[in-house]
Amino acid sequence: MADGFTQKRLEAVVRRIAPEASFEAREMEGGASTRRFFRVRMGDNQSAIAMYVPDTSKPDEIAKTAEGDRRWPFLEVRDLLAAHGVRVPRIVAEACDDNLILVEDLGDNTLARYLEQHPERREQVYQAAIRDLARAQSALSDLPSESIVRQRSFDRDLLGWEVDHFLEWGLEARDVRLSDDDLEVFTAARDYLAETIAGWPRHFVHRDYQSRNLMVQESDGQPELTWIDFQDALLGPRVYDLVALLNDSYQTFTPEFVEARLDEYSRHLGHDDSQRRQVGREFRIVTVQRKLKDAGRFVFIDRQKNNSSFLKFVEPTIEKAKLALAELDDEPRLAALLQLLNRVL
Repeated sequence: MADGFTQKRLEAVVRRIAPEASFEAREMEGGASTRRFFRVRMGDNQSAIAMYVPDTSKPDEIAKTAEGDRRWPFLEVRDLLAAHGVRVPRIVAEACDDNLILVEDLGDNTLARYLEQHPERREQVYQAAIRDLARAQSALSDLPSESIVRQRSFDRDLLGWEVDHFLEWGLEARDVRLSDDDLEVFTAARDYLAETIAGWPRHFVHRDYQSRNLMVQESDGQPELTWIDFQDALLGPRVYDLVALLNDSYQTFTPEFVEARLDEYSRHLGHDDSQRRQVGREFRIVTVQRKLKDAGRFVFIDRQKNNSSFLKFVEPTIEKAKLALAELDDEPRLAALLQLLNRVL
């Protein structure tokens, strides 16, 4: 293993923290992060997931290991969510000094994979995801003052940086060069997005609440969702996780499907018609910001991490941003951005 974490070391750590384990480990498919996952047999018909977290100080990532004397953000946020009724993986054992924890094995069915097997249940599971999100936002409306979630937020700088990430990787790295006039249009739209979103009230945000970060298990024939990959949780706009879920780069929905889920979200939170319309507008504005960032990120992952598996999502993701821009044509800076993207892409 190039990062120095060997199978032998993994076995030694697992045997120390879980002596009952009959060690047998298989590395699992990961994503774009530096974390690595292994399914570890824990005896007869039992298993756990070993999550290895390399030390990282990369500026493009929120640290996933301990910050100062704090617990790992993953562990801290997990406990916060569990305490507020959100389904999260159970912790089997911790060996943070060895960059390793063991968590409950939830199987292989992410929401994305589950839908491949049960496409007829798409509406049902997305209704559950919307319900769970609305309940979690309500339960987490008053966070403890010491919570790490309260110490991180989608402020103007972060939101603007993410849009610039698209400029750098979604355009320039793909040899799409903007003129000085084009850059003025792009900068004006970026500033509008960052300032507008940063000015809204801030709520708990999972940050990547999408089909690859929700696990599905069935209870009495009904799908139940468990949240994973929540270590980057922070404060931000209430619609951010709605955008991640309903404008997921890995899924395709009709406008009618999306609007129905937004209706359900507003009903769960008791919104009136005016509040529901505002949710829709916020949803479209954040869609532009998030999907531009995602498109740039996919190219970044290919060029910097040698992982080309996300490139197929670049164009569909940009298209989601364009569709949202088309519904925001009453804002001149966003209308100009749409014209620019249509011309250069």
